[in-house]
Amino acid sequence: MTRDEIVSLIERGGEALLAEADAARKHHCGDAVHLRGIVEFSSVCSRNCAYCGLRKNNLALRRYTMDEDDILRVVAEAERQGVRTIVLQSGESEAYRPEWLARIIAAIKKRFDLAVTLCVGVKSLECYRMWRQAGADRYLIKHETANPALYKKLHPDSHLDQRLDALERLRMLGYQIGLGNIIGLPGQTASDLADDILLARDRDVDMAAFGPFVPHPGTPLASCPPGDIEISLRVVAVARLLLGPVHIPATTAFDAIAPDGRERALQAGANVIMADLTPLHYRNLYQIYPSDRAANSVDRVKAILARLDRPLATDQGHSLKQRTEATPCGAHPKA
Repeated sequence: MTRDEIVSLIERGGEALLAEADAARKHHCGDAVHLRGIVEFSSVCSRNCAYCGLRKNNLALRRYTMDEDDILRVVAEAERQGVRTIVLQSGESEAYRPEWLARIIAAIKKRFDLAVTLCVGVKSLECYRMWRQAGADRYLIKHETANPALYKKLHPDSHLDQRLDALERLRMLGYQIGLGNIIGLPGQTASDLADDILLARDRDVDMAAFGPFVPHPGTPLASCPPGDIEISLRVVAVARLLLGPVHIPATTAFDAIAPDGRERALQAGANVIMADLTPLHYRNLYQIYPSDRAANSVDRVKAILARLDRPLATDQGHSLKQRTEATPCGAHPKA
């Protein structure tokens, strides 16, 4: 597809587009849906991103960092429930030492038969290497928008180039890599969304997350409308058609703007779904955007899959792409 064709589909695509994307998902990924269990282990953040409830200047939010034993107890229960990938996610800060996180990663890989994905922001090459050597398999860098001017407007204290450079450092270390954008940001156009999909293609990612914007009352964008569900579904569908064998999640933000949002995303090309494993007494403090946090459980995910007659994948859901390059970190080859 040309860029103009992508823009046209995002603006005006219909049911035929979603059906074609669902068929492409079946071809590239099969019917099984991969469950990723998220542990939001720290809400401390040093950034002031305009859309995020974790932003440093949201002084109404009580901050926390889980301890190692709490995290490992959550992981043990997740494995019992059938989760095969743990996503360790936090605000972007120096609230914890990288050695502490490396110890947790190593403990998970030693005790459980699980993949580990990290989503903790831009860090040094030394941190990335340490965590890779500890056993981390994947890393998600959320770029949010590929439009440099819009990125700068929404991120007063970070740079798009730094995030994209980090992606290449992670690839060099043998991580499976992913990008993530927000659909429906104020000032965003269909052309911007096309560029987000093309960026994921050009960076040859293993996973790509496309989720709608959900305004948070504690941010400068509190009064802005949420992302449009139809446009968001069309972005997922076009991404599936353009990216092919890439893991695409039905993000929790879909359910925040439509009661059946994730179900519809799984019928529009997505093949991954998330469950929130964070203990409830922490979960309500991890407020990237408002949502029904208590409802995003493994049982709810299984109920969604039952309604769609889609099986839960039993493997760890590693990259769908065949990699041939050497892996610098020896003991943990790229899956």
